[in-house]
Amino acid sequence: MIFDIVTIFPDLLESPMQEGIIRRARLHGQISTNVIDLREFADGPHAMTDDRPFGGGEGMVMKPEPLTAAVLSRKNNGQSPRVILLSPQGRCYNQKVAEELSREKHLVLVCGRYEGVDERFRAKYVDDDISIGDFILTGGELAAMVIIDSVTRLLPGVLGCADSAAKDTFSRNLLKHPQYTRPRVFNKQEVPEVLLSGNHEKIEEYRFIASVRRTLARRPDLLAAENFSPGEIRLLHKHNLLVEVEKIQSDRRVKGRGE
Repeated sequence: MIFDIVTIFPDLLESPMQEGIIRRARLHGQISTNVIDLREFADGPHAMTDDRPFGGGEGMVMKPEPLTAAVLSRKNNGQSPRVILLSPQGRCYNQKVAEELSREKHLVLVCGRYEGVDERFRAKYVDDDISIGDFILTGGELAAMVIIDSVTRLLPGVLGCADSAAKDTFSRNLLKHPQYTRPRVFNKQEVPEVLLSGNHEKIEEYRFIASVRRTLARRPDLLAAENFSPGEIRLLHKHNLLVEVEKIQSDRRVKGRGE
């Protein structure tokens, strides 16, 4: 998979791509990353990439000419990338969007800055606007790295364990169960006995129930959209969680009809 990142601060992106899973995926040829310096596509002695907004107002706006030239430099190579603008006005990024993007072959991530980009560039050359959350960053570079990291780990063969991505938090609408490793006793706290039992059926039951309980405590909103199998429903009933889960899902249905 190819990631092109269009930015006015290329050095900001170099270090994170030299570490961990992203570095390994690059070395193995599973991903290719290209940091594109937007200033190389700007005209004039000062290579200006922004200017004052028409109509007045605070801040600066990124100019359409260098942005367009940078994007077309990738499209004109016979490639058809999906162009994504990192912007607080975009649709909210989540695991399902990461899975969607992991099916692409080539992404161009445009890092917005200042008060945004000229609308004429966005309207003609941007396929998707994405925000990583309801907060403001100084630029889209960190958001681009979030997308690269979360998408890369979903690509076949990138993670050492094939099941890791499938069982992550947010792979379903459930938070992951608590995890334990050695030592068996730490600060007088013991690892749950069931995890040492060797009974895989009991371990899976424990982990599923622990996952549901953690989600109820921390992110009950996620449960509203989760679909449980008949076997899982029986486990929820067995552990006295079914009524609470059904209430959350019922409230969502009532709210949906009201909207």
